Amino acid sequence: MAELKYDKTGRLLFTKEMKREYQILMPQMLPIHFELIKNVLRLHGYNVTLLKGTDSESIRRQGLENVHNDTCYPALLVIGQMLDALKSGKYDLNKTALVITQTGGGCRASNYIHLLRKGLKRSGLEQIPVISVNLSGLEKNPGFKMTLKLIRQLAMSAMYGDILMLLQNQVRPYEIVDGDAARLTSRWVEKLSDEFKSGGALNQKAMRAHFEEIVKDFAAVPVRDEQKVRVGIVGEIYVKYAPLGNNNLEEFLLSEQAEVVVPGLMDFIIFKIDNRIEDYKLYGGKRPVRFFARKLMSYVLHCQQIMIDAVRAQPKFYCPKGYLHLKELVKGYVGYGAKMGEGWLLTAEMLELIADGVNNIVCTQPFGCLPNHVVGKGMIRGIKTKHPDANIVAIDYDPGATKVNQENRIKLMLAVAKSKKAEEEEAENAGIRNDQVSETV
Repeated sequence: MAELKYDKTGRLLFTKEMKREYQILMPQMLPIHFELIKNVLRLHGYNVTLLKGTDSESIRRQGLENVHNDTCYPALLVIGQMLDALKSGKYDLNKTALVITQTGGGCRASNYIHLLRKGLKRSGLEQIPVISVNLSGLEKNPGFKMTLKLIRQLAMSAMYGDILMLLQNQVRPYEIVDGDAARLTSRWVEKLSDEFKSGGALNQKAMRAHFEEIVKDFAAVPVRDEQKVRVGIVGEIYVKYAPLGNNNLEEFLLSEQAEVVVPGLMDFIIFKIDNRIEDYKLYGGKRPVRFFARKLMSYVLHCQQIMIDAVRAQPKFYCPKGYLHLKELVKGYVGYGAKMGEGWLLTAEMLELIADGVNNIVCTQPFGCLPNHVVGKGMIRGIKTKHPDANIVAIDYDPGATKVNQENRIKLMLAVAKSKKAEEEEAENAGIRNDQVSETV
């Protein structure tokens, strides 16, 4: 067994020996993206296992027992999922590590790791190291390195996740054969994962070619010629994406005959990089940090544009216009210095959906996340003032909120959306009939 080593502060380190011997557990957030991210990490020699536990009651119980109940709901779920896995008996607790991200801001995404270590101590699992994935130099481990190559490949895997999620959401509500879109997504995840093993698919030339193939494959899926109510999902990153965090919101909306529109992960990643540049403009700072952020941002923006170009080549698909468009839209609503939580990006995502004709929006709000209440629920009135047709409902997610109450509130929003859609279709049909009468006369 690898020797346990600690830094000067007493933090347990993840060593080079552990990299060879340990299994690393990673919490789930986006099913498509994280499967690909896991396989990129494996390519770099990390034995990563993606947690897929769906027993929400067990996970919540572990979270509530080990995290203060005033802590934000996503922290409770993420930590609960990892502790629930560790106590399941499936893993060798003397050869297991955990991995979690730190964004470097003043929000829970930087503090999860400390809460997790407290939970491990409370559970008698102090021998389990926790790896921080961050670009802010917050914590370093001898056995885990965020190299430039790894960063670029992780960004590419996120782009693959974005395009698959985008197209699956547009095909699935209309597929003639149930499950076609999900099966196609699974085939592509498997194909890409196989290529990752040899380092394939992880350069811009290969990515461009794969994007074109992915778009063609989804365009070939037989679909019904109809248009359902389109509903966007925005909010705090975890409850926006994770089925565990939002009580399978996407599945519920599909069951209510809606088409789901979910902004991609890449916008959030670029937002976090861009914050380093905006910080320098607003407060000053280190020039090398700004230089690296600009170079990385230029790279990921180029990757995102490759995806946008590929999707736009097929007129039947909707594609967002990209991060810079989002940043332009939010001017006059929220300043670029508002970066805690999802910051101005959350407001911008609502504005982009509305600009693209998706007026119906579910804004997911986790308990204990004040910044996102300000830029989410707090901005709804301002948005509706300029966009009266916006049909936005803010839904709170926390251990005490019932799924029935959440779904009932969403159903009211959908009822309004469907009623308006019916009125628009009736008006359109009336216009067609009037034109036909005019032509006859």
